[in-house]
Amino acid sequence: MASYRKLHISEVKDLAPDFGMSAMGEARFARQALGAERIGMAHYTLKPDSSPGFGHRHGESEEMYVVLRGSGRFKLGDEIVAVGPLDVVYCPPELMRAWQAGPDGMEMLAFGAHTEGESSDMDQEFWSV
Repeated sequence: MASYRKLHISEVKDLAPDFGMSAMGEARFARQALGAERIGMAHYTLKPDSSPGFGHRHGESEEMYVVLRGSGRFKLGDEIVAVGPLDVVYCPPELMRAWQAGPDGMEMLAFGAHTEGESSDMDQEFWSV
């Protein structure tokens, strides 16, 4: 019989401090905590006017971001788009992306396939806040 797992996102360790991103807010990645093998989910809580400070893209995995509350902007390649509650942003693997919270902060979920051993490109200069 298939089993399920349930947890509250607050039970997932906030990894922002481990990566020097505490000034941004919180970053919780639930895949391992739930035992998922092929799908990943991240929960981000960004402080007002904050950003992770880098852009990134993947080799194979596409992602979707769902804004839950607040507002902000996404830089998608060379384009910057405004986002607000319940906006969904899709990013193909090769698209460099970054985000920034607005004056009220921003809470969002990110979903994507988990590809074991996949590398990601990070660009510290992609979009500076």
